[in-house]
Amino acid sequence: MHPATAKWYDRRDCVFIEFCVADSKDVQINFEKSKCAFGCLSGTDGVKHSNEIDLFEAIDQNESKHKRTDRSVLCCLKKAEAGKKWPRLTKEKAKLNWLSVDFNNWKDWEDDSDEELDNFDRFSEMMNNMGGEDGMPDLDGVDDEDSADSDDEKMPDLE
Repeated sequence: MHPATAKWYDRRDCVFIEFCVADSKDVQINFEKSKCAFGCLSGTDGVKHSNEIDLFEAIDQNESKHKRTDRSVLCCLKKAEAGKKWPRLTKEKAKLNWLSVDFNNWKDWEDDSDEELDNFDRFSEMMNNMGGEDGMPDLDGVDDEDSADSDDEKMPDLE
């Protein structure tokens, strides 16, 4: 048996683990309060995969779910204590060579706030309301042809 390659990322209410096994068969997932067990048979090469993870914090095993696709098995582990950041997936700080952070889906959600989103919305609205044609500011009095800019001088011909 070999552990399946896995990636994980943290969200406010859940932790996601993606076990990267193509054409998985006989998928078995067991959610416990502080543990997640995964097992399957790879359809491409017939290798049996098995992973067991002692989780950093407790989860709600009844609300945790998984979904199998042709390329992977994605698990959504519902946090027992929503809003608490998980700095790592495992209880121990040991580095597991089959586990990595999914930076494509990682988001620093703890820094998000409604006030910052409101500020962004106001900034977007301000940018949309700026004057000028085609979203460009009005540049009255600027003449492109007769500009006295030093780098607009005629270049000598190449020989």
